[in-house]
Amino acid sequence: MTNPTPLHSRHRTVLPDWLALYYDRPIELTHGEGRHVWDADGNRYLDFFGGILTTMTAHALPEVTKAVSEQAGRIIHSSTLYLNRPMIELAERIAALSGIPDARVFFTTSGTEANDAALLLATTYRRSNQILAMRNSYHGRSFSTVGITGNRGWSPTSLSPLQTYYVHGAVRTRGPFAALDDAAFTAAAVADLEDVLGQARGGVAALIAEPVQGVGGFTSPPDGLYGAFREVLNRHGILWISDEVQTGWGRTGDNFWGWQAHASSGPPDMLTFAKGIGNGMSIGGVVARAEVMNCLDANSISTFGGSPVTMAAGLANLAYLLDHDLQGNARRVGGLLLERLRAIAATSPAVREVRGRGLMAGLELTEPGTDRADPQAAAAVLEAARAGGLLIGKGGGHDTSVLRIAPPLSLTVAEAEEGAEILGQALRSIE
Repeated sequence: MTNPTPLHSRHRTVLPDWLALYYDRPIELTHGEGRHVWDADGNRYLDFFGGILTTMTAHALPEVTKAVSEQAGRIIHSSTLYLNRPMIELAERIAALSGIPDARVFFTTSGTEANDAALLLATTYRRSNQILAMRNSYHGRSFSTVGITGNRGWSPTSLSPLQTYYVHGAVRTRGPFAALDDAAFTAAAVADLEDVLGQARGGVAALIAEPVQGVGGFTSPPDGLYGAFREVLNRHGILWISDEVQTGWGRTGDNFWGWQAHASSGPPDMLTFAKGIGNGMSIGGVVARAEVMNCLDANSISTFGGSPVTMAAGLANLAYLLDHDLQGNARRVGGLLLERLRAIAATSPAVREVRGRGLMAGLELTEPGTDRADPQAAAAVLEAARAGGLLIGKGGGHDTSVLRIAPPLSLTVAEAEEGAEILGQALRSIE
């Protein structure tokens, strides 16, 4: 028998109060196809958020669905205690794509767990619990990752097993360096990094940084900044962890990995990934140089990381992405979408800035004529877009309100035009 109590009431009864829901009247998504989803009332939406940048290729992609079904019909679970062909095959492909020499891959079930594992590797390898992180950053919800997250809205405790130092540079158009040109901005951020290292006691283990900050509102530094940071890190033996949970797999269009926009000093020592590779299945992981990955001197396994079903999904999804050049599509269609968004923003006094690259765009909303964040306006636009048939996301640091746009990478030109038009109407509705 169906429970007659409204689903939202049941959610509030049995789930934590801090488990956020979008919309004044939250919606239940029941199915999807391509770039569209439907709710329990039969309403159809163009999905410009992809389950938080996770539905990377398309909803109900036949190739992924088939791979999951076939693997589930053979064996669903075995753990890492046994040889696992799909896990080995996906690791081989990711290692080759990573750009990291002599790469090893460890699979987890989420980006949080991937970053947690990277922090374990870095602190063990360097025998230090000191971490450099970027202001406004987000790295997950485990005890270690909330401890290094530089965005207070997503870091519920100051307690941490790590000592974290926060560095300037990830937010280009706010903060003390915003008025500088790109070269001077990078030089100032490097000087800040040097100064922060002067405060640290002993050897810092690693810098962890998102090439484009996700939860922080799709903000990023000038290209090359992390390459300049790497030169400093190399002098001190400090590792560089590139958090590619939201930027990986070609979403930024110009590059397959976000770190490649900062590649002057070579690849990172580690990169972490999740979200898009599974197209909704729970896959995360760490790629690291063998010397770093193999530094642990205790036994370890992963019960669910690298499960046969999720690995089969990842293999099929990655093959589809590469075979259909979805990185190129992100560059072409994303460029068009950003042009449309900037044209809309030029007529909207609520939009302070449109930023992003590829199919990763952010619109920062402020009170007209000021730099003061306007979270009420962001919430209102989110509601108006949903009413118009478009799902988008929100984000930003403690002093910003950003609309986040990240559709599946198979987005068509017509869908980009349609989504931009709906968003323009939503912005006009709050004027």
